[in-house]
Amino acid sequence: MARDLDQETRNKALVLEAFDALFNRRDFEAAEKYWSPTYIQHSTGIAPGRVGLFALVRGLTRRYESALAVAEGDYVMVHGRFSGGGRPTKVVVDILRIEGGRLAEHWDVVQDEATQAESKSGLPMFGKVFPK
Repeated sequence: MARDLDQETRNKALVLEAFDALFNRRDFEAAEKYWSPTYIQHSTGIAPGRVGLFALVRGLTRRYESALAVAEGDYVMVHGRFSGGGRPTKVVVDILRIEGGRLAEHWDVVQDEATQAESKSGLPMFGKVFPK
């Protein structure tokens, strides 16, 4: 089966715009257009559905930035970082399934970002420099 590279490019753009709208701009009206009303949330720390995700974000003061987005078919994986808010910075890989032009399902892998002193490799987990 041939891959639809144009659709994969659109899916990546959709995810990045949706994340910016929700996590950075806190534009919940726009976010409702990006997340499906039947959104499925697999994260252990987030209540079910779009309602659970939006409720979590309403209580956050964190900022999201992405470093890499990869798409295959209806799936997009984004390597990102949530920082600020007085908590440890989190490095995340989000995996999203797109259906009907909306984010329909989500899984993630989350870990605290290591400082330079904590890193045995001597390399940052996100970007080219260690967090301050």
